[in-house]
Amino acid sequence: MLISAILREKGHAVHTCAPDETVTAFAERLERMRVGALVVAGADGALVGVASERDVVRQIARDGAAALAMTVGDIMTRDVITVSPAETLDAALGRMTDRRIRHLPVVEDGRLVGLVSIGDLVKARIDAAIREAAALRDYIAAG
Repeated sequence: MLISAILREKGHAVHTCAPDETVTAFAERLERMRVGALVVAGADGALVGVASERDVVRQIARDGAAALAMTVGDIMTRDVITVSPAETLDAALGRMTDRRIRHLPVVEDGRLVGLVSIGDLVKARIDAAIREAAALRDYIAAG
């Protein structure tokens, strides 16, 4: 299964924030949107980073309450690992496991076209396994 198939199912919408947003506002937005990370986009809409709940917690562990007044640009991950729509689910899962990340921006021709989470990929893998098991049951039952 390809990443493009997962995006067709879940959609291409990507929630973003600006690098100058405060960590407090960022944390409030994560809570309101019920998501674990946002893509950080520059003024031109270009991908400049990814910021997650983990980034907030790590910064608070380092700087205490002062971290809440910092900006998303101060805490975000800058070296963003991405995936292409043409890559397989297994390749993306491997990358996420190796790098210990939970979100992969999907980039095609330098453009951000989606975002997949570890949950999206696991759900797709489980759905595929269920379909395969049903097909095998039908095949065996048909004799």
